[in-house]
Amino acid sequence: MAKRDYYEVLGVDKGADATTIKKAYRKKAIEFHPDKNPDDSSAEDKFKEAAEAYEVLSDDNKKSRYDQFGHAGMKGAAGGGGFGGGGMNMDDIFSQFGDIFGGGGFGGGGGFGGGRGGGRRVNKGTNLRVRVKLDLKDIAHGAEKKIKVNKYISCDSCSGSGAESGETTTCSTCNGSGHVTRVQQTFLGNMQTQSVCPSCSGEGQIIKHKCKKCSGNGIVKGEEVVTLNIPAGVEDGMQLSVSGKGNAAVRGGINGDMIVVVEEVAHESLKRDDNNLLYDHYISFPDAVLGTTIEIPTVDGKAKVKIPAGTQAGKVFRLRGKGLPSVEYRGTGDLLVNINVWTPQDLNKEETEVMEKLQKSSSFDPKPTSKDKSFFDRMRDYFHN
Repeated sequence: MAKRDYYEVLGVDKGADATTIKKAYRKKAIEFHPDKNPDDSSAEDKFKEAAEAYEVLSDDNKKSRYDQFGHAGMKGAAGGGGFGGGGMNMDDIFSQFGDIFGGGGFGGGGGFGGGRGGGRRVNKGTNLRVRVKLDLKDIAHGAEKKIKVNKYISCDSCSGSGAESGETTTCSTCNGSGHVTRVQQTFLGNMQTQSVCPSCSGEGQIIKHKCKKCSGNGIVKGEEVVTLNIPAGVEDGMQLSVSGKGNAAVRGGINGDMIVVVEEVAHESLKRDDNNLLYDHYISFPDAVLGTTIEIPTVDGKAKVKIPAGTQAGKVFRLRGKGLPSVEYRGTGDLLVNINVWTPQDLNKEETEVMEKLQKSSSFDPKPTSKDKSFFDRMRDYFHN
């Protein structure tokens, strides 16, 4: 079943700002929340669908990629993480977006989340931004790149808990829930609200003795070698998001993402035009008249092209499928070879005499016919065919 447009799922316009998107997601999440719709699989599916849409549209990099490529841009995987939303389970949703639901609940149940952690705070690491250089061969076939990055990693001394020997105790103020509940009497009846626990800052645990290596933060500066699987067809400036490969979060939270910016290295001979490759080749006047076979560069090596007798300057030969693939999986471009006829500038006496004889021959007079077309006409015909 085809996925619905994320903007349609949340009921917002494409130009909606972050605040509008967040409000729209909260409205949908409350409407289809499992606690409000028990044993309703349809509501649960819509709840997950809304969370997936928000996961993409609330992230500037993922949103930009989705706006450009749609759902196709969210496919693929790199370094163990995906390039976008999809496949979220209920634990993912409540751990990442639990704060969206605020403090209010639907009565005595203590608010949304129940056994999934309620309002307990989950720390999130910051994102990393790196650049990766790719040549045309990498772009044509996809590439695996290993890069070493300096970032915050989980402290090995306390396993990321921030506590020496891993010793923590359940917060007595919130009993480990991460939030405190307050009930007020109003003319409408009892109103229940929730807020982040002031004693544990919403984590539900209190550290007895802080780890000396990380000072209780659970993270330290370090290095990591990350393997990136770059999909074929990417373009210069495109950004890929690798889930979970950013900075580690304090005290065992969710790692940030790695934003990979593609930097395309120019080819010495081939020029890129979307998914097509362009190549200019010069032939001599005799070769244009008599015909010849030329060798041209391609992404993977060389290719031979037969030039028929009488070829005119500006003739474009097309090598189908020798261009670059589309990142949206819509086929492969072509290699277009533009023929230029080289006019010699320094002739010796013998060559000059030959050219003078040719100049007097009627065979070398320009004879345009109805079949002859300008360069722009030929280009228009090519792209329309």
